[in-house]
Amino acid sequence: MTDLLFGVGGIVVLLLLLAIRTPVGVAMVVVGLIGITIVQNERAALATFSSASWTVLTKAELMVIPFFVLMGNLAGASGLSRNLFNAAYAWVGWMRGGLASATVLGCSGFAALSGSSVASAITMGQVALPEMKRFNYDDKLATGAVAAGGTLGILIPPSTGFVIYAILTEQSIGRLFLAGVVPGLLLAGLFVVAILLITARNPEAGPRGRAFSLGERVGALADALPFLGVVAFVIGGIYVGAFTPTEAAGVGAIATFVIALVRRSLTWSRMALLLRQTVSTTAMVYLIIIGASVFSPFLARTGLTDAITDGLIGLGFGPYGTLLLLIAAFIVLGTFLEGFAMLVLTVPIVFPIVVALGFDPIWFGVVMVIVIEMGLITPPVGINVFVVRSIVPEVPMGRMFRGILPFWAAMGVALAILILWPNLALHLPNTMFGV
Repeated sequence: MTDLLFGVGGIVVLLLLLAIRTPVGVAMVVVGLIGITIVQNERAALATFSSASWTVLTKAELMVIPFFVLMGNLAGASGLSRNLFNAAYAWVGWMRGGLASATVLGCSGFAALSGSSVASAITMGQVALPEMKRFNYDDKLATGAVAAGGTLGILIPPSTGFVIYAILTEQSIGRLFLAGVVPGLLLAGLFVVAILLITARNPEAGPRGRAFSLGERVGALADALPFLGVVAFVIGGIYVGAFTPTEAAGVGAIATFVIALVRRSLTWSRMALLLRQTVSTTAMVYLIIIGASVFSPFLARTGLTDAITDGLIGLGFGPYGTLLLLIAAFIVLGTFLEGFAMLVLTVPIVFPIVVALGFDPIWFGVVMVIVIEMGLITPPVGINVFVVRSIVPEVPMGRMFRGILPFWAAMGVALAILILWPNLALHLPNTMFGV
């Protein structure tokens, strides 16, 4: 058997392990170690594993992960989700589907502190879904808005997805964070447009809320300002070069901790729980990165990466034709692979192709994250939909998946806009200080 076939076999085994719910990092370490042992020898496999583990665990840039995870956990414990939802509802609640639009805007704000799509969906869902049920919102619109809005957690910075992509491709974390800002706001806006179109066609799906006075709007916004100020300070600090992403993460975590103390939302037991959750999430992400650092060299040693690159370029579809082919493949993979699994599995394979075709790697990182977002609400995996189902188990899964269709289409529109005007993603990182 040739090395190339070993590479294909390794991917098949990895997919089988993921299908039986083996943790992504564990599956990649196992396949990578066995694969390198077969292709080379046991000494090379152990050397790869030890060097990858040491490199990841001592990489200063990865400290952004525990700091931003802690920042998100502290924000959630401080009642941020309720403040953001109330502020958004005060300003857009008068529109048709105002509660659903407020949910999307609230998810956008929470995403800028949590960096997690699942955390955004479950935290905002617990606040918004009871309200939409009280106002007799259509189940499809209500659950679709929460599931889709939650996906913004891995696009609007800080994003764990961008951190993993940056490590796998040796790109700047700060540039990737800034590249996600405008596309994230664009996608949130397209979600709101989708809600307006749904309620224009069927007004009963999302009744109007009451109109708030200017004083009430300003008051609701003031309650959310401390958290929004942290976001502006962190992202703005990266943009002007005041501090690195790692320093920004530390500043954000400390600022959020101070806000939580001022609001008296922390107890010793709650703080202990938040720290345990932070350590657990951080360990999971680190293990995924270590797994990718073992699996990628295995694929490189088999020559599979080069073969796929040469094969796709040899098809003669041109840069954009090949890009559309890759996006279509990602969408298919997203129907049965969890987002992080797809990211660490495909990036080592497709990144050389993207570079060879002349696409900007920062821009492609944004494209890839949006495609992963699509997978988060695509059946049969659709992890965000299952998260929402845990909040409202009485709503059938079929209705939930039908409810996400307009939002899925909005993601497709966002992708098209980003492909036509890549500068939407590249303007901020290209103009940041210290580039």
